[in-house]
Amino acid sequence: MRELRDFAGTVLVLAVLGVAAGVVWSLVAPRAPYVALDGGPALADPSTQALVAADGWFAVITGAVGLAVGLAGFVFSRGRSPSVLAGLAGGGLVAAFLARWIGGVVNLGTAHVAAPVAGGPAVPGALELTAPGVLVACPLLAVGLYGLLLGLGLYRDDEPPLPPPPPL
Repeated sequence: MRELRDFAGTVLVLAVLGVAAGVVWSLVAPRAPYVALDGGPALADPSTQALVAADGWFAVITGAVGLAVGLAGFVFSRGRSPSVLAGLAGGGLVAAFLARWIGGVVNLGTAHVAAPVAGGPAVPGALELTAPGVLVACPLLAVGLYGLLLGLGLYRDDEPPLPPPPPL
């Protein structure tokens, strides 16, 4: 029963932090400028770096959450709970998907687009990920840090070998 509680608690904490990460991502990530055309919205500047910057901010924010929760999970479980490790992996994915969804829905960032474009006024687009691989930043860093700390702890726990007996 304790293992299930540890797993569920870890996933729940990561879900709450995922919502917070989505709000932070919405605040800091730039939005690509779009222009309204007859055929629908189109990128105002196809060479914009805003799409890549949004992915980078997502990776940094969720990666920081993963590192913090990986360290906290190791400290609180004393590195001896496989259910916390499983919770870090599963909860990290839950947190990443929640951050992606909340960040796209909340839209707290700047609504100002400074770039002048031909074809009409530019409006900021919705915040979205163009590189879905950044969704694994949170669980990968959480599990990786937990494993690293566990390995260092096991290395320290090993007793040094006994010296060979003296020759007779």
